[in-house]
Amino acid sequence: MSTAVDDHAPATVQVHDVHKWYGTHRVLNGVDLTVRPGEVTVILGPSGSGKSTLLRVVNHLEKPEIGYVSLNGEPIGVRRHAGRLKELGERAILAQRGRIGFVFQNFNLFPHLTVLDNVAAAPVATRRLAKPAALELARDLLARVGLADKATAYPRQLSGGQQQRVAIARALALRPGVILFDEPTSALDPELVGEVLAVIKDLATSGTTLVIVTHEIGFAREIADRVVFMDGGRIVEQGPPSEVLDAPRHERTRDFLSKVL
Repeated sequence: MSTAVDDHAPATVQVHDVHKWYGTHRVLNGVDLTVRPGEVTVILGPSGSGKSTLLRVVNHLEKPEIGYVSLNGEPIGVRRHAGRLKELGERAILAQRGRIGFVFQNFNLFPHLTVLDNVAAAPVATRRLAKPAALELARDLLARVGLADKATAYPRQLSGGQQQRVAIARALALRPGVILFDEPTSALDPELVGEVLAVIKDLATSGTTLVIVTHEIGFAREIADRVVFMDGGRIVEQGPPSEVLDAPRHERTRDFLSKVL
């Protein structure tokens, strides 16, 4: 495998008093969170608790009304000017997003590109990597996720689990400081979930900074350094899996876990 696959440096992610609302509906209500380099943070909570919105705020797909997110101390999507936060231009935001991998629920692969070109496209467009080097990197990453034999296939020819593994390879191709996973198995048939979780487990042991929104409680217990439980747009409690999952302090956490375990 090429050393270029693993030369990204794990990043520190900080969420600073983030508020987000749509009309009168407040989706995030004062979220503060620090994810340390190489840490695997799993976010749990009921539907509508703000988990996915928080991920989208981290890479500035959603702009918070109050607060901001920083990566290694650098604000994402904004800059400080005269004591205030000012929105960056789209090109600068896109450059920052190149340091934040994002794996969506529904794969979001380009249907007209082969698997190999899906993975190679981002480093060419965002990192200005030469096409031959990008293709070599893509082949390395497809091998890493167990899909070396699918390089010339198109997304429609793959199972959902295979498509999601391609999406993970594509996120890795940017050599990001952090990878965000938004319920990466929710769109999969049950028998395909395991193959995707296995790839994420491999990443979790490699020192990559991961933030994962999921309903897979057993998976969270197995790989998380820290579990964050959200409800009503707030972080209700957080800590090691042995505390939050096995001995939750907050009644709302206990109630949620009693219904999903």
